[in-house]
This record gives sequence, C-alpha cells and structure tokens, in this order.
Amino acid sequence: MTLRHIILILFAALASSSSLATDAFWPEWRGPNRDGRVDYFELPEQWPSQLKPEWKLAVGEGSSMPLVVERSVYQHSREGGDEVVRRIDLETGEVAWRKSYRVPYRIPSPGGPHGDGPLSNPAYADGRLFTFSVTGILSAWNSDSGELLWRRDYADRFDITHPRWGHSTSPLVDGEQVIVHFGGDYAGILVALDVRTGEEIWTDDTDGACHASPIIVELEGVRQIVEWNHNAVVGFESGTGKRLWEYPLQHTGSNQNSPTPVHHKGRLLVGGENRGIRSLEPKFANGAWRVIENWHQRRASLNMASAVAAGDSLYGKSHFRQGQFFRLDIETGEIVWTGPARMGEFASFVVIPGHLIALRDDATIEIIPTGETEYRSIANYEVAESPTWAAPVLLKDGILVKDRQTLFKWSFGD
Repeated sequence: MTLRHIILILFAALASSSSLATDAFWPEWRGPNRDGRVDYFELPEQWPSQLKPEWKLAVGEGSSMPLVVERSVYQHSREGGDEVVRRIDLETGEVAWRKSYRVPYRIPSPGGPHGDGPLSNPAYADGRLFTFSVTGILSAWNSDSGELLWRRDYADRFDITHPRWGHSTSPLVDGEQVIVHFGGDYAGILVALDVRTGEEIWTDDTDGACHASPIIVELEGVRQIVEWNHNAVVGFESGTGKRLWEYPLQHTGSNQNSPTPVHHKGRLLVGGENRGIRSLEPKFANGAWRVIENWHQRRASLNMASAVAAGDSLYGKSHFRQGQFFRLDIETGEIVWTGPARMGEFASFVVIPGHLIALRDDATIEIIPTGETEYRSIANYEVAESPTWAAPVLLKDGILVKDRQTLFKWSFGD
C-alpha cells in the first residue's frame, strides 16, 4: 500500500468520524446530557416561514418521547391494551421492528386528555434500550433486533405499583447500572440494576415514587444521583446508593413533584405546582452534608413542565395566569421577563446556541432568543395534528414531534 493510499484512508476515516460526531444523538430524557441542551443543531441563516414535512407515522398513544441513535428512532407507545416499542428508520420512517406486551391501564379522571400512557421516556446505552411502563415494568431490549433481554417489576412488593397518574419518571443509565424508582406514592423503592442482567446493585426504600426524573451530577466532587421523590429532593452516591443528603419537599394534594430538577454550577433548581422555584445548594463540610436554600421565587411555578438553563438564566413555563413563559436569573432568583398569559397547560424546551425551542401542548413550536430582557418569539410553527405532551427531539437540521397518535419528522431546511 502506497503512502498516498494510507493518507486517503486516514482522511476518509477522519471525515467519517467528523460526520458521526455531528449527527443527532438523543439517547435519553432531555437529550445527550439529560439537560435539554444540544450543540449539533445547524442553525439556519434565516428561520423558514414554515417547516418541511419529511414523514409521519402512526405509532399509538402516549407522551413518551422518541430517541435517536445511529440513524434509528426508538418509540415507546400504546395501542389498545398493549405497550409497544418500535425501531424506525430516521431517514424514511419505515419500521425495522415492533414489539408489544400487555399493560392494562386507564388513567383516572380528569387525566383522560393525556391518554393512558406510557408517560416515561426510554433510555439507550451500549446497544440496550430501556423502557418503563405506566404501571411500573422495566424492560431491557436489544436495540438492533428488538429481543427482550430482561424485565423487572416490583408488583409483588407493593399493593399499589404506580403513582395515581401512572409512572412518568424516566430511567437513568449511569455506567453499568440503570436507576429507576418503582412503587406508588406512599411506598416505593429506588433501585440500581445491572444493565446486562437486571440484577440489583443497590436499593433505597425510604420514599414513595413520584413523577420527576432523576439526574446524574457531581456535587462537592462526588458523583451522585439526584431525584425528587414523593417526600424530598435527595442525593445518592452513584456507585453505592448511599443517601448523602435530603431536602424535604413533599408531594401533597395537587402540589405534584413533576418537573425534573435542573443542575447549574453546583446548584439545583427545583420547582413544582404552587410551590414556586427554589435554588438548593448541597454542601459538604466537617464530615457532613447540608443543603442551603439560596432563594425561593414564588412568582413562577412549574407544575408539570421542566425548565432548562441557558447561560446563567432559567427558562420555563409557569402555570400561573393559565400558562406563561419566563426567564429567571439563576444567581438571584429574580424574574427577568414573563411572556403572555394563556399559553396552555404544558411546554417542552430545548436549548441551542442563542435560542430556545419551545414546543407547546397545542402542537406549536416557538423560537425564542435567549439572553434578552423581554419575551420575544421570532418564529412559530404548527407541527402536529393533536396535543403534544411528548418532548421533541432535535436533529441536525430538523425535529421529531409526537402528538396523541402520530410521530412527525420535520426539516428546517429548504
């Protein structure tokens, strides 16, 4: 082989790896880093007047978001009394495989408009796809073939196997363990399972389950899992499950613990229905952990929609005034701006450089510049045919959106 051939092979390999590095990768709830931020999106020179439809596919009910891994889309949904998992070709929308399993469930009134699940978002790691049913069944699938690798539930341990409105907490993969909170409101168990076998690594059965999803963070040099369960915001040492600290903040009545906490520079931003938003800072000193509350902003309250951090600001949707976007200064807790009232019940957010992409539950996407002193929407798109409670997935130059029954692929290009 000549030197020229070697150089050509090296250039091809570099080009291939560069292409793969910039491809969309959305392996879990809230994206590549579980924080609602992406850096691979190719910002258009000018936002188009409308999006280009690529394909749509009927996939069934549920507000579980799709995942994107290596040109494949994975979707968890419901058809009749079954929960269904599909692998779909990202380019064509064709189904590569479909698996189903029986999950009888009917959401209580007045939750009917949200459907009967699934509500939890799947997670992908190293060729395995993890789904969590609305009733509390964790399944591990081979992502290439759809083969069921193992399945766990704790139905024999609890009289009530799920919160009243069903499980919406999303599995978290950290290395060789997948972490899920099983059980109902008042009795539950946080479990770390071996991703290969489903065997228990550690457990904590102090608190009941709730709707918020756990995150993995490093605080005071310690890698830990932070979750907001039925009773408190809690930090667990990742490898052992040791309970390090907790901040009591109980789910009571309609004050639901639903939004995923946001981590920003050692602080945890936590907010729920009718409780405002708090800045919590776990600190370790003199051999013990304690949690400092830096501020408590009562003029914005998150209800079900999780917020995102961009720069040193928190962006989200308060349920006050029948739904209102806001920007909040993370350092001080002061509100920088609030948007118009009556924006609906729910919204999902993705942060890209200089912008916020917000998907409202009325199937409308808004493009909002970040860093400004007042609310401004610079583009608006209708992207579905029915309410959109599943979070969107951002591609390099497009977006995936699931409504009540259908998955859509849209392009921002010509």
